[in-house]
Amino acid sequence: MLSRTADHLFWMSRYMERAENTARMLDVNYQTSLLPQSTAVAEQGLRGLLSISELTSDYNNRYGEVNAASVMDFMVRDERNPSSILCCLRAARENARAVRGALTTEVWETTNQTWLEFNRLLKDAAFERDPAALFEWVKFRSHLSRGVQVGTMLLDEALHFVRIGTFLERADNTARLLDVKFHAVESDFYGAAEAKDQEYDFYHWSAILRSVSGFEVYRKVYRNVIQPEKVAELLILRPDMPRSLAACMHEVVGNLGLVANDQSSETLRRAGRLNADLEFGRIDEILATGLHAYLTQFLDRVSDLGVGISRDFLVAVH
Repeated sequence: MLSRTADHLFWMSRYMERAENTARMLDVNYQTSLLPQSTAVAEQGLRGLLSISELTSDYNNRYGEVNAASVMDFMVRDERNPSSILCCLRAARENARAVRGALTTEVWETTNQTWLEFNRLLKDAAFERDPAALFEWVKFRSHLSRGVQVGTMLLDEALHFVRIGTFLERADNTARLLDVKFHAVESDFYGAAEAKDQEYDFYHWSAILRSVSGFEVYRKVYRNVIQPEKVAELLILRPDMPRSLAACMHEVVGNLGLVANDQSSETLRRAGRLNADLEFGRIDEILATGLHAYLTQFLDRVSDLGVGISRDFLVAVH
């Protein structure tokens, strides 16, 4: 396959996944904001959103004061923010348009229609009327896009690059979410009244789980109250949890092996080693060495993998 074609397929899927992940985080923050909470807690949640996406300085330069309306606008439809949902959906569509010949009609039409319909929804003030409904729509369109890809595309290199992009982006996002949310709890809320702690903990951890569609999964797997170490285990080490780091890296390694070439052996080795660390890891060891340090190292390794994949298969590093 031409490296330029592989590049467009890889980034098409990454941008679609990024749009979904942004919608998930915004939705959970919006739902949480409807609960009784102090101004300081609400602001911390907004700052956490910007921190997860590494957009804090960018936002501060343009908006200054952190408030819900500005952060939502910045993350949903600001054309100057390349990680906004608007820009992600546009980038996914442009990458798909560049390789229409490598896609089925259904995949192209789904991606194109998502972009056109999102613009129509923004013009019709759907975001102002019901933000949660718009976020659900974005998540649904991303689900639809993946389903159409798997259901209509030939099982060849084109689909493999699409899957690599999807799961590399998902692994990166899950790690960022965990790092920021766990750090927020560790640094803040242990000091209030015990009853308040327990009440806050339940809503906090359930919000994290809901942001990765993991609330029902957690109940099914652990069958007890939500515990931070179990949340970490579910989202890092459980291979049967679709958005866990282990599940994502398993997919990345499997698809990388199917497109391997003469120069990709080192990238495949690094991906395999990261996958093995997750496959044989233990949550008590991870927590003993420090979750923040572990997740920071994981993000560095995922970033390094992205660079390796770009070098070995694609046009250039984005």
